[in-house]
Amino acid sequence: MTVNQNTFTGEYSYSVDSKGRINIPAKYRQVLSADNESTFVITRGQDACIWVYPAAAWKQIEDQLKHLSSLKQVNRSFVRSTVRHAASVKYDKQGRIALTPYLIDYASLENEVLIIGMVNKIEIWNPAQLEKIEQETKDINAAEFDELANQIIL
Repeated sequence: MTVNQNTFTGEYSYSVDSKGRINIPAKYRQVLSADNESTFVITRGQDACIWVYPAAAWKQIEDQLKHLSSLKQVNRSFVRSTVRHAASVKYDKQGRIALTPYLIDYASLENEVLIIGMVNKIEIWNPAQLEKIEQETKDINAAEFDELANQIIL
């Protein structure tokens, strides 16, 4: 079976330590391609979570953001909100990365966290926040899910 590099799936429960560090699951570190040099970029998610991208994937995002005209206010605001709190982090020998105080506060992280693979990135959640989001979105119409599912080519 071939492992897809930089592809993250599954859910893991971990703790944030007193220094704001969190363990990146071994499964995720094992699929991180060598061109990332053990580095992720962390930033504020669109929901109340932290997005964690492989460094190479983040480079592609930056390249796409450069194409948005800074003459449009919505573009400036979007780029600012995306990159303002981004930080490059390298995991240590124990597989931990250091989260910034701003991102810990933004995601309301306390002790226990959920780490979720989202295919091209990782999300770090306060379990209560994730439950709240899931409750708010549970009424998404089944037809909308079917429409999305039909876009996936097998």
